[in-house]
Amino acid sequence: MICFQVGAALAKQVFPQVGAEGATALRLGLSSLMLWTVFRPWRQRRSNREKRSIVLYGLAMGCMNLCFYMALARIPLGIAVALEFTGPLTVAILGSRRALDFFWVALAAAGLLALLPMGLGSKPLDPAGIGYALAAAFFWALYILFGQRTGRSHGGQTTAVGTMIAAVVIVPVGFAHAGMALLSPALLPLGCALALISSAVPYSLEMYALTRLPARTFGVLMSGDPALGALIGLVFLGETLSLVQWTAIVCIMVASAGSAATSVPGVSRSA
Repeated sequence: MICFQVGAALAKQVFPQVGAEGATALRLGLSSLMLWTVFRPWRQRRSNREKRSIVLYGLAMGCMNLCFYMALARIPLGIAVALEFTGPLTVAILGSRRALDFFWVALAAAGLLALLPMGLGSKPLDPAGIGYALAAAFFWALYILFGQRTGRSHGGQTTAVGTMIAAVVIVPVGFAHAGMALLSPALLPLGCALALISSAVPYSLEMYALTRLPARTFGVLMSGDPALGALIGLVFLGETLSLVQWTAIVCIMVASAGSAATSVPGVSRSA
């Protein structure tokens, strides 16, 4: 989680030079090369069903990253993470129909409404930024579903292949927006740091955790992500939030942690 949020703060430093599209392309393109070098996924054999799942996993990863960075260019880091977190929360809640789950839905919805433009927040948010963050949430949900389906048997190799598929889709988008500025010698070291901190290390650790931790434990731990994003946004980017916005983030966190902690064993939950 620390890698993801520090990487997001670092990405914001790249936006003025190549935009959110270019930063996403740098992150995925360079991290895919790192992961292929480490995991050498070409040695693994996969069934046709696994191949289809890993393609969808990679497409979801690419779209999730692009939408999140597009949101990050418009709204504070902590709020973008909180809105994006509704994706895994939805995956968790859809797996159950207990009365308690409706409480978690209501709590998350209250937090979400407080962050929307019609909410009570004292600092109005860019509607496009909110839309991109919610789109990232949708693709994060797909990333979870297809990542679990393919990661159980191949772990790090799945991450490497999925990141390469994401890069194949997103890198052309980055070049269309930023052009040859992506290959600037002054920018490449920062791009390598972004790829390492934001993708290569955390995606590998996340896949390792997904296959070894109980889903309930993983979900509860991940529920701290929005608060961590808000704190890192404050420390590194000077992004201050109102009391209502902090309260909304806490509502989403509690809903996610509560859903994971009270989940029925056997119901899939990850983030």
